Order: sequence, then C-alpha cells, then structure tokens
Amino acid sequence: MRYAVLLGRIFYSLIFVMASFGHFTQGTIAFAASQGVPFASITVPLSGIMSLLGGLSIAFGYKAKWGGLLLALFLVPVTVMLHNFWVVKDPMMALMQQAMFMKNIAMLGGALLISYFGAGPLSLDALVAARSRQDRRVEEHSGLTPEEVTA
Repeated sequence: MRYAVLLGRIFYSLIFVMASFGHFTQGTIAFAASQGVPFASITVPLSGIMSLLGGLSIAFGYKAKWGGLLLALFLVPVTVMLHNFWVVKDPMMALMQQAMFMKNIAMLGGALLISYFGAGPLSLDALVAARSRQDRRVEEHSGLTPEEVTA
C-alpha cells in the first residue's frame, strides 16, 4: 500500500505540473483576461508558478503540506472565475463548465487532504522526519550531537 500513496501523489500532481506551462502563453493569458481575471498578464503566470511548485512539492513529497495549501490557493479563484457555469448561456457549454467546476472541486478536496495529512510514506518529508528521529536518538543515547558523532 505504500506504493499506492506514492503513485497517487504523482498522478494527482501531473495535471498541475503539465498545465502550469500553459500559464505562460499569450493565449491562456488572453483567455483569462476575456473571462474577467484581473491583471491577467501578472496573475496567470503567477498561477502557473503556484501550480508548478505545488505539483512538484506533492509529487516529490517535499513540504507537501505547503504544496497542498499552495494548490488550494490556486484552485479557489481559478475554479470560481474560469468555470462559472451558472452564467453560461449555451446549455452544452454550461454542462462542460459544470464538469470542469466539479473536477476542480474534487482536486481542491485532494489538496486540502494533502495539506492536512502530508505526503505519507515514500516521500522526502518522510525521509527527513526519519533522519531527524534518528539524530535525536543519537543525541539522547550518546549525549553528543550528530555532528560530534561523525567528527
């Protein structure tokens, strides 16, 4: 089951990492501006950075709680501003936007879970925590700091 968490983190983060590069194109910036996104030439590339950093953080399991929070902060305005199906007049487009809205809500739920529970096993966070526990045990039993032990 340990590998399931690792695969889940990687699969979850793929959409954010892959989509982040599009946030630097004029087409994406122009679309966001047409949807009423304020200061799109600044906010869209910034959202791309948030998406990339949050996705990589979760994929590698490094500071994953912060990565989940970053993705949650990314998803809330994107979901409300770009997938506002309730104002779309065309019924087919409204259904498509509703599906995109619900997809983002599901991803927001995942981001919130990761921001609370963290990366789990097989992550850089778990490796750092294990190393820290090991260092504390060395200090407790020897009275020396880890640096003094290796010197």
